[in-house]
Amino acid sequence: MATTVFSTRMLEFKGGTLVHEGHGEERKVTIGPEPIVIGRDPACGLRVDETGVSAMHAEVVATPAGVRLRDLGSKNGTWVNDIKVGDVLLTTATSFSLARANLRFEPTKVQKFELPEIERFGPLYGSSAAMRDLFRRLERAAPTELTILVQGETGTGKELVAQAVHETSTRKSGPFVIVDCGSIAPTLAEATLFGHEKGAFTGAMNARVSPFIEANGGTIFLDELGELPLDVQPKLLRALAEKRVKAVGSNEYVSFDARVVAATRRDLESAVNAGTFRSDLYFRLAQVRSYVPALRQRLEDLPGLVRVMLEQLGSKTAWRRVTRATLDRLLRYDWPGNVRELKNAVAVALALADEGEPLDIAGALGLKAAKPTKGRPIDATAVRGYHDAKREALHAFERAYFAQLVEATNANVAEISRRTGLQRTHVRKYLRLHGLREPRGE
Repeated sequence: MATTVFSTRMLEFKGGTLVHEGHGEERKVTIGPEPIVIGRDPACGLRVDETGVSAMHAEVVATPAGVRLRDLGSKNGTWVNDIKVGDVLLTTATSFSLARANLRFEPTKVQKFELPEIERFGPLYGSSAAMRDLFRRLERAAPTELTILVQGETGTGKELVAQAVHETSTRKSGPFVIVDCGSIAPTLAEATLFGHEKGAFTGAMNARVSPFIEANGGTIFLDELGELPLDVQPKLLRALAEKRVKAVGSNEYVSFDARVVAATRRDLESAVNAGTFRSDLYFRLAQVRSYVPALRQRLEDLPGLVRVMLEQLGSKTAWRRVTRATLDRLLRYDWPGNVRELKNAVAVALALADEGEPLDIAGALGLKAAKPTKGRPIDATAVRGYHDAKREALHAFERAYFAQLVEATNANVAEISRRTGLQRTHVRKYLRLHGLREPRGE
């Protein structure tokens, strides 16, 4: 979601009041820059316990442009003026419904927040309003013991957010332990999270200490938490609530003292409604929610990011070898791999460039410079009918577009569907049509 800067120091949010009338009473909540989840679950910011409403049905949040209303993958939909919506901006008084439940949005005066003047927060960099607002939230949350849920696309820097929180917390002198939940085999998830005794299962040749214990005095980062099997989730919830773990094969609980930061690229709210993620675990993890914007949503940060990355690679002067034309090409790119993709391209360009030569970062991405056609003779035999030319151009676009997505997602149909907004059946059709990699996992 793009953010607008109204001044160099202040960020303005257009919020309002959300009103629900049900069971003979009227309830109101104030909409600010922190998202409010609406749904049937008791832990929702606004509970609507009516027929057809999903556990986590929708959410509202104030933005500089108005209040954003987003459906969270509900079963019966979110409706504005009898139109089913997925993501809509509310700028005037509006009535809407979640299934059969009727709600009303009433706009109020603009809320102003002072943004930090800093461009860096730990290992994070950004001068855009979106990043500086993220820094503002992290500055407030880092010194606390609250659990933080970091959400964002692949490659946006969610691990860097966790590092920044750790480095600016009272636990910075303690360990920073990373658990990649996305790489854990489902059958080993419990043993990996909580540890195991020697001989607890086939292949357990040695005992293993829980990473929660290893993180004592510091921070444990649960990356890609949305990949955890459903049967392990209640055990994790209990561990977080009681601050103790029991190793597989043991009868003893061991207490731990670690701050928890979790991250996911998945839409956990939709996963809750789909029954693949527990709502009680979600709310336990999301005491503070932090969204890391995609690079395409903060392109004003790109030149600065390139400069910082070159400095991190040990070259403080290489920035002078980045041309305006190169930056223009980078700014026109969609960045499906986000900051990680940019960092890789910068590293490749620096490694392959001759001393003193311009850095071809766009070339490292495989981007072709547009070739001028002015003054070039046209081969009359190559001119085709309008419809033939259009069909050929569309075919070329589709193949290039989906080839890039296949590469970025390793042909994961579900992820391509999420990024494009297309149904999975349509994604498969395009992949087969253009002879791209055979679809694998969902």
